[in-house]
Amino acid sequence: MTSMTGMNRPSLSLRKRCFAWLAMLFCALVAVLAIAGIAAWITLRASLPQLDGTREAPGLSAPVTIERDALGVPTLYGRARDDVAYGTGFVHAQDRFFQMDLLRRVAAGEMAALIGPAAVELDRRDRPHRFRERARQQFDALPPDDRRLIERYTAGVNDGLASLASRPFEYWVLRTQPVAWRPEDTLLVVYAMYFDLQSFEVQRILSRAALHERVSADLLSFLLPVTSHWDAPFDTASPAPVAPATLPATRPGWLAAKTPAGAAVSDSGAYAGNSMIGSNAWAVDGAHSAHGGAILANDMHLGLSLPNIWYRVSLAWPAPDASERRVTGVSLPGAPLVIAGSNGRIAWGFTNSYGRFIDLVRLHTDPADPARYRISGGVSGGGWERAIVRHERIEVKGGEPLDLPVYDTRWGPEIVSGANAYALRWVAHDREAVNLNLRKLEDSASVADALRVAQTSGIPTQNFTVADAHGTIGWTLAGPLPRRDNGAAAGAPGDLPFDSATYHGWSGYLPPSAYPSRIDPPLGRLWSANNRTLPPAEAAIAGDAGADLGARASQVRDDLLAIPRASERDMLAIQTDDRAPWIESWRGVALAALDADALKDHPQRAEFRRIVAAWNGRADADSAGYRLLRAFYFSLYDAWFGPLDADLAAAGPKLGFRAASSRYGAVMETLAGQHAWVPERFADWRAFMLDRIDHAIGQLPKGTKLADARWGERNRAAIEHPFARIVPPWLPWLRGWLGAPREPLPGDINMPRVQAPAFGASERMAVSPGREAEGLFEMPGGQSGHPLSPYFLAGHEAWARGDATPFLPGAAEHRLELVTRH
Repeated sequence: MTSMTGMNRPSLSLRKRCFAWLAMLFCALVAVLAIAGIAAWITLRASLPQLDGTREAPGLSAPVTIERDALGVPTLYGRARDDVAYGTGFVHAQDRFFQMDLLRRVAAGEMAALIGPAAVELDRRDRPHRFRERARQQFDALPPDDRRLIERYTAGVNDGLASLASRPFEYWVLRTQPVAWRPEDTLLVVYAMYFDLQSFEVQRILSRAALHERVSADLLSFLLPVTSHWDAPFDTASPAPVAPATLPATRPGWLAAKTPAGAAVSDSGAYAGNSMIGSNAWAVDGAHSAHGGAILANDMHLGLSLPNIWYRVSLAWPAPDASERRVTGVSLPGAPLVIAGSNGRIAWGFTNSYGRFIDLVRLHTDPADPARYRISGGVSGGGWERAIVRHERIEVKGGEPLDLPVYDTRWGPEIVSGANAYALRWVAHDREAVNLNLRKLEDSASVADALRVAQTSGIPTQNFTVADAHGTIGWTLAGPLPRRDNGAAAGAPGDLPFDSATYHGWSGYLPPSAYPSRIDPPLGRLWSANNRTLPPAEAAIAGDAGADLGARASQVRDDLLAIPRASERDMLAIQTDDRAPWIESWRGVALAALDADALKDHPQRAEFRRIVAAWNGRADADSAGYRLLRAFYFSLYDAWFGPLDADLAAAGPKLGFRAASSRYGAVMETLAGQHAWVPERFADWRAFMLDRIDHAIGQLPKGTKLADARWGERNRAAIEHPFARIVPPWLPWLRGWLGAPREPLPGDINMPRVQAPAFGASERMAVSPGREAEGLFEMPGGQSGHPLSPYFLAGHEAWARGDATPFLPGAAEHRLELVTRH
């Protein structure tokens, strides 16, 4: 026993020493990780902006004061407009430089230089437009005052970036340095909005072309209606009469499919095609407001991320008459202007016009020389012309640069879809596309003044709605309008590709005097919700490249006309209206099929019927009835058009029926009204409906009880910083740190409160010029793009709830003075 005990002693001692070494190693590792964490925390904190004190600012003619309220919203005071532009650039860079960088890089096709190989395909798509070169040329052509304003803004951006003790955290993650802002970058930001607001037209034209190749003329006409009973143009208080659609003689061959084709969209989370177009704006004149002043309401619907696309700001400087000029609203980081807001005399806002601003021209190329293409009339070469081949260099972070040959035709760059090559003729390529004329709204004092400014502004063409302090309201189109006087002679409708052998294109642009407009309409209200706002003759001026169905606009119109004397809070109530009359008729369709025989031995159907019958008519977060009805609606879409979508998608990426027609809902209503197009696998209409109800139930997540299938569970917020997408799944807390709470959200398509998990109102405002203190404002996310900033999500909760919060910034909590260098 003694010898055995002695033999174990060295082993126990060795074990203790190992444990001690492991403990020391563990402690050292914890210490290293703690030091690294603290260092990272300090580094990240160092990139937060200075909010108080003074800072020297080279080049200012006089000091600029920056006051921030509890939400981080800055009010800038300066003695000259150029100095205020400098201050605007300074705060934009402090809070949003990475966002600005992404906007200019997307527009210029320079993302791969920042992100690496993953962004090469994005650059291949965007670089052929050569927007950086166009931006340089446009900047050089600006009036001297506008160039100077942008130059002062640029200086402010670069000084604001330099004022950070550490570069913005995104550049630490990407292991790179931010590149200084250049004057032309401000115009690139405008081009980025052209991508966001107009580039979808390519997908629409190609979808229509693919559809045209696959269906008969009568079927094509039925599938692509130009009007519907939902239309809500100006000047009419009720829907215009629309003749019932006639079913085509041709029955679609795809209805013979044994099973539905394509992925079901009823409860999948997908918002494809034009289902989620948005933006609302309306105005009420002084005679119909609660206080006698005209009111402007605007909520622009865009993709939602953190930070939000808009940056709240209030700018103040002396006017020539020594009074104070003050402009409050939202700015676009990268530009020195208030995009939508109020100057105390007018208030203005925008919705996308969905006019025709792109032509696709199919190129007949020479098999022996792909750079040559046939043209009308021809030049030397007997009807052939040669494209200019430009070699664009794409820089790739961590990789070798790439050479991208761009074939530049007389109409624009060549793009390829499937087996066809097209020239892309786009308003965005012309000199009229971009200017700084919108700044003249700062000095506008009436609706008439503002409309003239809008009609000469170089922005993606928008519906422009304005109210003034005299109680007047007005509307026009802001941005360039092509003169299409010879377009019809080209031999093809504008919503299909033209032919290079016959195409002439548009001849310049319309003068302001030719723009449609409205001032003080008889109804005392104006409304715009991306719908067809004008009667056919006027609507043809801009054309239709996917105007909204109109259900949302008609609901806004009816809401407005139901209020004899409206207040700002009434405007917010309309903006957050989540009633869903668009789908009410489909409740009747479902309930009609769920008779006693259908419910026998089908408890799920019985529960579906009970919930849908008791539905409160809203897309509120707690509504199971809305979620089930919506699933039924899109299950019908799957059966009617799923095989067609699969066929169109085979012709090119993102092509589909919903991309071809924003009025697919009206087509479905006609089919339901006539019990038409029952797929061949069903015995009759009733069997078809019951199958679609069962299909809708089956689309719910496994194990979900129908009563628990609340709309908010399906429509949870997914509003995040772009970096959240690259966080590994085993670090959910980090992804949460980079995003807003994933709370259930009310609203959906075809109602004023447009809402998807990452799409919806990028702001809500309601303001009467001269009564800004009574105005309301909400915005998703906060002022800062930095997750450690107290302003990263400040104000977001009010937006999610639809609370009434002030339009004007609150009391100052921080004060930073930018002083001239002595």
